[in-house]
Amino acid sequence: MSDLIWLSEAQMRRIEPYFPLSHGVPRVDDRRVISGIIFVIRNGLRWRDAPAEYGPPKTIYNRFIRWSRLGVFNTIFAGLAAKGGKPDQLMIEATHLKAHRTAASLPQKGAQRAIDPPDQWLLRFAPRRIGRTKGGLNSKLHAVCDGKGRPLVMLLSEGQMSDYKGAALMIDALPKAKALLGDKRYDADWFRAALADRKIAACIPSKANRKIPIPHDATLYRQRHKIEIMFGRLKDWRRIHTRYDRCAHTFMSAICIAATIIFWLNQ
Repeated sequence: MSDLIWLSEAQMRRIEPYFPLSHGVPRVDDRRVISGIIFVIRNGLRWRDAPAEYGPPKTIYNRFIRWSRLGVFNTIFAGLAAKGGKPDQLMIEATHLKAHRTAASLPQKGAQRAIDPPDQWLLRFAPRRIGRTKGGLNSKLHAVCDGKGRPLVMLLSEGQMSDYKGAALMIDALPKAKALLGDKRYDADWFRAALADRKIAACIPSKANRKIPIPHDATLYRQRHKIEIMFGRLKDWRRIHTRYDRCAHTFMSAICIAATIIFWLNQ
């Protein structure tokens, strides 16, 4: 097939230092298996439908699951992103990712609560990072990117989590920068104070209900579209646009793979 995806030798050299060591029997060719994983995620295939050129689908699937549990793909993303240099400015935003029925096998609303106490319900389903909103069952991807629209920090949460709560979970991971751009949903006094403590200027429009509006740099704020473009490019990968993975760590691994290939591998 002429449209198969193959990582180059130069690309492999950039990510190989993050691979776990092989113990005992040598691993199947890393380049072939990783390229197969990328092809499946990019095109939204079932693992069994991976082209034969990548080898047995079971091998591709097992490698993806095993390395997802080890956090290998998350480490690759974080490592390459850290080499991107100090950003002048940051942008923050969140987007919903629809959960397919194969991933969103939650009980009907109220059904599980009638059987289990609320705390058991949360323990059973919250770790999967799938929640119920007006649009159905979905997850939410919170992200912080640099001035070029490249993701630096990403967080997966339930779909109903508010944007400012996601920001609270990512605040400690923010790199140093001159300014942070965000829309009105991030207009909170505590968030502005947290940025000020880190010497990051907040370029955030004030909410309509704020008694005394806080001015912002409107010219700088126009650049915020870059993070929207970043989400659009991630959603071009079909297994990102629609969540098929039940486990949060495998879905987050798929997101990290897409972000690495699109934004960081060829830098």
